[in-house]
Amino acid sequence: MLSPHEIAALMLLETNQYSNNLELEDLDALCERQLVSLEKLASGYAHAHLTTQGRSVLRSVGKMR
Repeated sequence: MLSPHEIAALMLLETNQYSNNLELEDLDALCERQLVSLEKLASGYAHAHLTTQGRSVLRSVGKMR
């Protein structure tokens, strides 16, 4: 089960807003669950983005309103 913080992190990553402000614990948990993947950039930084499974979770959460 995802925490509210983890769901919020998924939502932020979906819109590419403030991805550098995410809590590392949340990002680690999402990577472990394969909801987010990290892409290492040439600059040495990493870019986080949603996986297909991450998008599926967000669609499911949206339907529960």
